[in-house]
Amino acid sequence: MNTLHQTDAPPLLLGSTFPLSLIRRRVEIEPVPLDALRAEAARRPVVSFWGHSNTLPAARAILGIDVTPGSARPALTLSVDGLPCLDGVVFDECWVLSPDYVSGYRPTLGEDVPVERITGWQVLKMRW
Repeated sequence: MNTLHQTDAPPLLLGSTFPLSLIRRRVEIEPVPLDALRAEAARRPVVSFWGHSNTLPAARAILGIDVTPGSARPALTLSVDGLPCLDGVVFDECWVLSPDYVSGYRPTLGEDVPVERITGWQVLKMRW
C-alpha cells in the first residue's frame, strides 16, 4: 500500500479514472470541488492507483502531494462483497481526479502532458 500520509483515518483511494467494469453493485458518484479532495488528502493516508503517468506531474502540482502509486499501473480487484480492493485493502469509497484538456487535445501514449494543455480538473467521489 502506498500511503502518503499517516493518520488513524481510513485510507483514501485515489485514481485518475475508475474502470466501470468493476461496478457490480450500487454506487453513488458525486462531482465534488477540488478543495474537498485536497482537504481529505491532507487528513487521511492516500492510496494511489494512478494509471496515467503522463498526468502525474500535473496531479502532484494541483494536489500538493505525490500521487505516484506503489507499483506501475496497479490493478484494482473486487472484494467478495463487490467493493474495490487494492493490495488486499478493501475500500467503500474512491476518489477520481481527471484533467480537462484544451479542446481537441488528446495526449499520445506515455506523453507527459504540458500543464498549459490542462484547463481544469474534475473530481468524482464514488461511494458504495
